Amino acid sequence: MELSLNSQNFLSKIATNDGHGENSPYFDGWKAYDSNPFHPINNPDGVIQMGLAENQAVANFMGRVRGHKATFDPDHIVMSGGATGAAETISFCLADPGDGFLVPSPYYPAFDRDIRWRTGTKLVPIICESSNNFILTLSALETAYNRAQEEGIKVKGLLINNPSNPLGTTLDRKTLTTIVQFTNEKNIHLVCDEIYAATVFSQPDFVSISEILEEEVNCNKNLVHILYSLSKDMGLPGFRVGIIYSYNKQVVSCARKMSSFGLVSTQTQHLIASMLSDNDFVERFIEESARRLATRHNVITNGLSQVGIGSLKSNAGLFLWMDLRRLMKESTEEAEMNLWRAIINEVKLNVSPGSAFHCSEPGWFRVCFANMDDETVGVALKRIRAFVLQNIEVEVPIKKHRWSNNLRLSFSSLKCEDATMTPPHSPLPHSPLVRAV
Repeated sequence: MELSLNSQNFLSKIATNDGHGENSPYFDGWKAYDSNPFHPINNPDGVIQMGLAENQAVANFMGRVRGHKATFDPDHIVMSGGATGAAETISFCLADPGDGFLVPSPYYPAFDRDIRWRTGTKLVPIICESSNNFILTLSALETAYNRAQEEGIKVKGLLINNPSNPLGTTLDRKTLTTIVQFTNEKNIHLVCDEIYAATVFSQPDFVSISEILEEEVNCNKNLVHILYSLSKDMGLPGFRVGIIYSYNKQVVSCARKMSSFGLVSTQTQHLIASMLSDNDFVERFIEESARRLATRHNVITNGLSQVGIGSLKSNAGLFLWMDLRRLMKESTEEAEMNLWRAIINEVKLNVSPGSAFHCSEPGWFRVCFANMDDETVGVALKRIRAFVLQNIEVEVPIKKHRWSNNLRLSFSSLKCEDATMTPPHSPLPHSPLVRAV
């Protein structure tokens, strides 16, 4: 099944107009290279490109991270100045102001900035619930799609984050297949943010949307686009290397024009190409990172469980989804914010409240665990234990939990004398991701 590349119903007006100004002799040299690229053996008389992105190394790396279960064509890769730029570019390419993208909630708060702020598009949350571990269902997809239609929002696509930030979970093959079938049925785009692909540290293994596309022969690949970056998987946030991989050549063409607003420097491209071409280094790095993430995850979850604090079962990412619902006097966003302020101001821990991720259930918090050294982890757990144990008086009953007491918060008596936890957005000098050998 192929998408008509001349159809303006699928892409934005920006992607299909001539406002880019590249119908000019100034760009003829680039066009000449595209049509007649130099190769020392196959085409020694071709045009030499001086400064082309090192797409082949990136394509190989993307395949390696996904267990060589899918292949990537370097001609379908566009480099961008970080994942933020990549996300905004794909939004510009696919949607016009007022159009909408469905997105499962809870979701990464910066999507509100990256996808919709300057583009004028809208995000329509797909409500996922703790009763089924926040798994995305067809029913939830249909409900969100119908709600958008009722509100007069033209749905142009579905945006998923796999592995999930903030949940730390991965989508299974069945769910991904359902998603592909849903987007094909609705004839809308599917944007897959796979920025945490190599952070999976336990079963089940990561399944990329690219694997599903190779299995689903009847799907329209022109509707599928992958966002990626080296900031998380290789611990290189400061390098600002964002990646768009689109199966749609028209989207690739538009994204390349837009990439001029956030180019990756030639020096950076050369460095990452050299690094990613070292297969032994890359394999050791990814394996060691996964091992350290698993160890740190176990330390955090075991420490929390000692005082009865649970979290969503997770297997990926640099964070976990902590359940503090039993520490609230009532299940409201206001109670969640009161609890969050107490944790920030009294306990001196920087965790993120679920409402920031558009979570529909108050009381969930994201905890980043890969951005501090072992000593700081111990300090953080000590503070959490002190906080909980000093305040076990009354608790709001939560369904499907063993807790039967009630817990009323009293923060004034809590004393915190140790150093504060590193905030989750800080540089990662002690991250297990950046010290692998």
